[in-house]
Amino acid sequence: MSGKSEIRVVTFDERFAADFARLNYRWIEKHFSIEPHDRELLDAPFEKIVETGGEVFFALADGDVAGTVAMVRTDTNTYELTKMAVDPAFQGCGIANHLMRACIELAKADGVGTIFLETHSKLPAAIALYRKFGFVETPIDPGSQYSRAEVRMELAIADRSM
Repeated sequence: MSGKSEIRVVTFDERFAADFARLNYRWIEKHFSIEPHDRELLDAPFEKIVETGGEVFFALADGDVAGTVAMVRTDTNTYELTKMAVDPAFQGCGIANHLMRACIELAKADGVGTIFLETHSKLPAAIALYRKFGFVETPIDPGSQYSRAEVRMELAIADRSM
């Protein structure tokens, strides 16, 4: 990516649904195995995420999808941040920062108090990103939908400035 690329974050657009799946399948298959809940979200993001009160964001670099993330509404006060993926060609360019800010702004605008996520210790760059944005580790939920989940983090949104 050239240093002059304009990064723009947009909400769900069906034109980019295949990119949401492609980018996420790539990183999950690289580090883990695809699980049923992955397929459910990746193969039907509008129905499983957007129509149920969540959102899928896309970071566009000069019109190309450089990264994506989903916010799944789990209850009236909570979002789950999930399926964060950045195209390898754009890694290290701040794409994830743009996506994280969009997620936090959504939660603030919706009056949501907490964002949580589940991840794995074999993804230290992701964990560092989440910590940078104020996420703290909390006990893992034994009822997690992912067998790979070994780290759970939360961010309290109240009075969070960006």
